[in-house]
Amino acid sequence: MAEPLRVLVVDDEPLARQRVLDLLTAEPDVEVVGTAGTGRQAVAALAGGAQTAGAQTAGAVDVVFLDVQMPGLSGLEVAREVGPEAMPATVFVTAYDQHALAAFDVAAVDYLLKPFDDDRFRQALGRAREAVRLREVDALRGRLAVLLGAEPGAAPSERPAYLERIAVEGRGQVRLVPVADVDYVVSDGPYAEVHAGGEVHVIRETMRALEEQLDPALFFRVHRSTIVQVDRVEALLTAPGGDYAVRLRDGTRLGLSRSRRDAFARRLGVGGAG
Repeated sequence: MAEPLRVLVVDDEPLARQRVLDLLTAEPDVEVVGTAGTGRQAVAALAGGAQTAGAQTAGAVDVVFLDVQMPGLSGLEVAREVGPEAMPATVFVTAYDQHALAAFDVAAVDYLLKPFDDDRFRQALGRAREAVRLREVDALRGRLAVLLGAEPGAAPSERPAYLERIAVEGRGQVRLVPVADVDYVVSDGPYAEVHAGGEVHVIRETMRALEEQLDPALFFRVHRSTIVQVDRVEALLTAPGGDYAVRLRDGTRLGLSRSRRDAFARRLGVGGAG
């Protein structure tokens, strides 16, 4: 039988803390090993366990639901004091969505924006569970160190940490689009359109910045205004006028610049331009 997922809940609001506890109680194979009502209590709990007023913990923690805005020490300050190398998989929780991009892009398994519904909570817990199962926490710790301005305790990673999710805003909420779901991205002035699974999400980001943040093992910039996920490409096309294009598996055609055609062909293993 698999070991239960050991969870710590940190929130200065008793009702908010209780809501997370109630949701966790309904989940199989989850053990709540502690709660904390202040950042200082959270530091004690994460640094090796504590049994003080307002904070009860027992042993190691796999996942922490960590409120961002707390008096005294914020959630990010908690992580800074504990140290990125000692942080478990982290789900940030807050009512302030301006923290979303910083938390998501470089540090968190997931991000819950209050008020969240039961399904959104289960999604976050599922991502945390999967991160622990796949032992991705070490990579997340390194990215958290970048956010906190600290040096990671472990040796440098063999490659930079790339985006795993893209935060998109709409209808008063921040949605997280897994990078694995992205088919292609096209520029639209100061914005970029992220096409994923038939949906289009608009974000304020330059193509250059996105190109630097997306894993080059998965994505290729086929045109100054277009980035594609390589495994979505079905064919390279040559138009009568000598222009080039790529056709995706869903039939979408995108322009391929002449200057990038040979490099992309080599990437696909189909030879140079002809």
